[in-house]
Amino acid sequence: MAVAKSKAPKLDQIAADAVDLARAAAQEVAGADAVGGHLGVVAEDGDRVVTHYFECELAGYPSWRWAVTLVRASRAKAATVNEVALLPADGALLAPAWVPWEERIQPGDIGPGLLMATPDNDPRLEPGFAATDLPADADTAEWVQLRTTVAELGLGRERVLSLEGRDQAAERWLAGAPGPSDDGSREAPANCATCGYFVPLRGSLGTLFGACANAYSKSDGRVVHLDHGCGGHSDVVEQSRARELPAPVFDTIGVDEVLFD
Repeated sequence: MAVAKSKAPKLDQIAADAVDLARAAAQEVAGADAVGGHLGVVAEDGDRVVTHYFECELAGYPSWRWAVTLVRASRAKAATVNEVALLPADGALLAPAWVPWEERIQPGDIGPGLLMATPDNDPRLEPGFAATDLPADADTAEWVQLRTTVAELGLGRERVLSLEGRDQAAERWLAGAPGPSDDGSREAPANCATCGYFVPLRGSLGTLFGACANAYSKSDGRVVHLDHGCGGHSDVVEQSRARELPAPVFDTIGVDEVLFD
């Protein structure tokens, strides 16, 4: 005896075309900002029943979607809303792959009260007596001896930036806002290297970077590249000073103290 195959539900075109109605229903429940793009429509079991799916923009609900079920009565010319629900998509209820904390932390995540321990083998650091960040004219032997003596006396830093640490910092600063490629630098009258407010860093990083000391610049107190720039360059000098107004012919604001005796 042959088993009859069940028919796939037929998509009702009027209900399927009512995307705006479905979106309005979802927005009424969740708010306009919580409903994203239309993901599609599927026919449900039953006559003239369809479900529209929309992206969910709610924080904390990745891979979820809004499901709005519409139904059209027999011989009716318009569909009506039957149900609005927030449903998980495939994988939404599965825990994400475990990522160690030291790999989840991002630049700028350290805030007030948060302590971030530095690994004892951090490649960005090296022993303070290694003295690899030297001026070009430094005598390596003398600097190593000096650093070693300072470390033995407990007066120096135990660890300092390594070559890798300095390279990472330089690449990060070059690619970020302190670099030479932002809009402010492109429109600046001149670069930071020629600005009187530019204070060079020490060591090898000082060959490319310094700190801005212009209180009116958004870069004030921050590291900037030599080719960085802003509208507060020290060489942009006002051509004329404001004139000091002469004293008034008649004193109209003075107070006669005799009136208060």
